[in-house]
Amino acid sequence: MGFCGRVSFMKLDAATLPNDPEELKSLLRDQEERYRSRVEYLEEKVRLLTQALFGKKSEKRPVPDEDGPRQLHMFHMFNEAEALVEQEKEPEPLTVPAHTRRKPKRKPLPAGLPRVEVIHDIPEAKKVCACGAHLSRMGEEVNEKLDMVPARIQVIRNIRPKYACKACEGVEGEGPAVTSASLPPEIIPKGMATPGLLAHIAVSKYQDALPLYRQEKIFSRQGIDIKRSTMAGWMVKSAEACSPLMALLQKELLSGPLINVDETPVQVLNEAGRQNTAKSYMWVFRGGDPEKPVLLFRYHPTRSGDVPREILRGYEGYLQSDAFPIYDALERELPGIVLVGCFAQARRNFVKAVDAWGHEKKKKTGSAEFALEYFTPLNTSRNDALQGYG
Repeated sequence: MGFCGRVSFMKLDAATLPNDPEELKSLLRDQEERYRSRVEYLEEKVRLLTQALFGKKSEKRPVPDEDGPRQLHMFHMFNEAEALVEQEKEPEPLTVPAHTRRKPKRKPLPAGLPRVEVIHDIPEAKKVCACGAHLSRMGEEVNEKLDMVPARIQVIRNIRPKYACKACEGVEGEGPAVTSASLPPEIIPKGMATPGLLAHIAVSKYQDALPLYRQEKIFSRQGIDIKRSTMAGWMVKSAEACSPLMALLQKELLSGPLINVDETPVQVLNEAGRQNTAKSYMWVFRGGDPEKPVLLFRYHPTRSGDVPREILRGYEGYLQSDAFPIYDALERELPGIVLVGCFAQARRNFVKAVDAWGHEKKKKTGSAEFALEYFTPLNTSRNDALQGYG
């Protein structure tokens, strides 16, 4: 934005005005410049607020014209090889094919799905020709339909035979020793949920965004009474059972060359000692092997640096984040970290500056618009690089 801050204006009093015409002209020019700067600042602010309220939310900008006079050197640097190859190619002749109406081609169903063959045959009486000879099979027509069988709910009955020694039955003072097999390890001892049921509830809730109260209704339609509070307890127990897996994921997270981190506000209902309107945070970490990146979520009631400090201890590599000051402190505390900034946030302020100029300056080019042209090839290269990172 061109001008910011408050502007002080001198009160014009006839008693204090200079008598010299040149000094008076200079004073008026200075006041006029101050007024103009203040008006431009307020107009930019109004345009920016109007854009925020009613304008487009997208930050996409038009792609620079490769043949235009203002082609940037950096654009050539990133696209030099492709540009040279395109220059060497001869222009292909333009051909206009005949107009044909094509039906949209349906993608084949995955080969790994089980197939159930249903044969639709004609009656035996129709397998005889009018001449009296029997018809011969000469092939078949096959089309495939996608079917879905609703989830099957079943009850696992664990039967453990009990054994005792009959020879010990008559021994006075001692009853027969009874023995039976032990139950396999359970995530929730003495609970009725199997690992398969717990996995189904967890995937439905956290991956498919199906709340527990809706799952309660779905089970109710099957005649099964499982309260949402019960399922909530199951999810807590399941998370505790996954703690060794979480430790392995955290170790894998720190093994890569780059970690992305961000925190987003969330509201938690019925949290002990806190109001429902209190703001909590979900910290998200992404890193590890670029071919198989790890995503790690960690909840915390505050935005303090305790979570990233705990997760990133011992990490050596690049840490990409926004401009939240806690990350600067982490870079000083953890010597192995090299902090890098957020591409989108660096670009966003230039977008706001361009939007604040308004339509009357649309034909002019300022520093912010020039900077955005540098971002275009950088954005293309960044997207290409991130394709291999998931």
